[in-house]
Amino acid sequence: MRDRIYARAAAAAFALVATGATLGLSLRPTPAATAQTVGPDSTPHVSGLGTTTPTDVSMRNVDFHVADGVVLRIRRLVGTMHGDSGIVHFDDPKSYVLDAKAAEVGMKGDALTALLNDYVFAYPGAPLSHLHVEVVPEGLRQTGTLHKGVQIPFDMTSSVSLTQDGRIQLTAKRVKIFGVDGLVLMRALGLSLERMMDLSGAHGITVKGNDLFLDPLAILPPPAIHGKLSSVRIESGQLMQTLGDPRDTTLPPQTLDPAAKNYMLYRHGTLHFTKLYMPDAELLVVDADQSSPFDFDNPNYVRQLIAGHSRTLPSLGLEVWMPDAYTLKGDVASRKQQR
Repeated sequence: MRDRIYARAAAAAFALVATGATLGLSLRPTPAATAQTVGPDSTPHVSGLGTTTPTDVSMRNVDFHVADGVVLRIRRLVGTMHGDSGIVHFDDPKSYVLDAKAAEVGMKGDALTALLNDYVFAYPGAPLSHLHVEVVPEGLRQTGTLHKGVQIPFDMTSSVSLTQDGRIQLTAKRVKIFGVDGLVLMRALGLSLERMMDLSGAHGITVKGNDLFLDPLAILPPPAIHGKLSSVRIESGQLMQTLGDPRDTTLPPQTLDPAAKNYMLYRHGTLHFTKLYMPDAELLVVDADQSSPFDFDNPNYVRQLIAGHSRTLPSLGLEVWMPDAYTLKGDVASRKQQR
């Protein structure tokens, strides 16, 4: 009887050791295990995951939402992305920078309106409020309220040009103040926009005389975009901006899916999105509807990711198809941008 009991105890002990070995566990606590306890939902640091290699990015026909109502209509873009600790964290737009080597980007009046109201002049004591921007053949028409002791309604149409240092110059051509000719009134009173507007608290915008100067990349919400503006023009109801050499209109060939015409392609470096890390990245994000530009809501991209589908490429990269953001029910930010 006693022998049978000992035999069963020995068998149980052997089974416990075998189970621990099978699961890769040790019956003895290792120094690493005692030093750090990883919770079930935490992501442990993976040694060597970060890299100094930048991530190459190219985009074609993408309406890229950087914030609610602020949409960059990217016809083409080529550049590199650099993230904190060598990782591009898509879930945190503040954690990475996009260096645009060459790009052609448009902005419509509603996007410019949201950008000026919600970001450029969204600070206490801002001289302008209730702005509305319309892209017209002559340039930009801006209406709103100027705060100068009293509230002054104004209507101003400005021409658009490029300065030598790569800023957008808005030169007032027609101004109405209280319904009268504002330029004539200001000359009679010895005034100018510079004397009437205090922009010392603003970021990315200055005023001199009757001209406003915009740094088009500095005023954008994250992710930060670096690049050299080489031309600006009014085209098809948009303020079109070219970065890089204006003669360079090429886009690197995309061979992962030749049928894709509206896409974002990321290669090299390390990407992190939701619970996934992708070292030596190869990620192709494709518009599920190729008949119109890809409406991509960057701050809320997870909604589109969940609604889409993906496949593993022969190179072990990933191709992801996403629906346009404005097609998702309840997406307020995208409904504003429906065509």
